[in-house]
Amino acid sequence: MYQEYKDRVAFLFVYIREAHPTDEWQMDSNVEEGVLYPQPKTLSERKIVASSCSTKLSLTMPVLVDEIDNRADNLYAGWPERIFIVDQRGTIAYAGRQGPWGFKPEEAREWLEKNVGKPK
Repeated sequence: MYQEYKDRVAFLFVYIREAHPTDEWQMDSNVEEGVLYPQPKTLSERKIVASSCSTKLSLTMPVLVDEIDNRADNLYAGWPERIFIVDQRGTIAYAGRQGPWGFKPEEAREWLEKNVGKPK
């Protein structure tokens, strides 16, 4: 979606607190994929994990890191994953449901197609 719309829409990936840290709720899939990080205690630690996430996911969009007080996560209920579309007025035009079960990028794509146009 980013590749298709990046010339018309500003995308940001906001890294929030670690969803499955080794010192809290580690998942078998994280062990299998080598995603093994304790919950960061400092912003510097969080930035290191965010950088690793960005690399492992081959992200090409800009990545921001939530403050260690989880300000963005608390305001937007982003944990563990969520999509928001903010319109040109700064209003939330689309608020996807929280993942993993409510995370449906196809709904965001439909909103973009309807309001921005089909991908070029």
